[in-house]
Amino acid sequence: MTSQNIPKATAKRLPIYYRYLNMLSDAGKKRVSSNELAEAVKVDSATIRRDFSYFGALGKRGYGYDVENLLEFFKKTLNQDKLTNVALIGVGNLGHALLNFNFHKSNNVRINAAFDINEEITGTIQSGVPIYPMEDMKEQLRIQQIEIVILTVPANVAQGVTDDLVEVGVKGILNFTPLRISVPESVLVQNVDLTNELQTLIYFLDLEKQS
Repeated sequence: MTSQNIPKATAKRLPIYYRYLNMLSDAGKKRVSSNELAEAVKVDSATIRRDFSYFGALGKRGYGYDVENLLEFFKKTLNQDKLTNVALIGVGNLGHALLNFNFHKSNNVRINAAFDINEEITGTIQSGVPIYPMEDMKEQLRIQQIEIVILTVPANVAQGVTDDLVEVGVKGILNFTPLRISVPESVLVQNVDLTNELQTLIYFLDLEKQS
């Protein structure tokens, strides 16, 4: 993604815009207004215009946005024009699900290696991805020059594994563990807490029922 300093909320919405623009392009649509985008991605048009304004003049008043130009812009902004290999650390139930998915709808992200302590699966290939033993993790990450990992190990070992990842130069971690891991400022962590997300959804549903 661009190094320009933009709000995190805006950065999180950019892939949503990109996916919808791909759909428009596939459907042969040439231009789109902020109101049309707003209705499709469920983000108000003022927010969309503000998000886009961080990148300069992307549209024209009275015309809207050229779909192909906008798609090409976000493709470069989100680094969709190059392949990024990532590693999966921990091949339990969630890890297996991620391997099976392996970003099939994305042309720029691929799980290239996975690591686990289970001797029954190490040395095998699962969903086209080789599974290495954990003792090979640091060496393989260096050899394959992988800088982004998905962490799905048990919480009690998450920090120790993270320390090893930092040691070999990993720059980004998608953390599915409930532990809030500690990393240097040079390493980015995105926490995905499925339990918390589900509890939040239940909370808001209960509020709706009470109103």
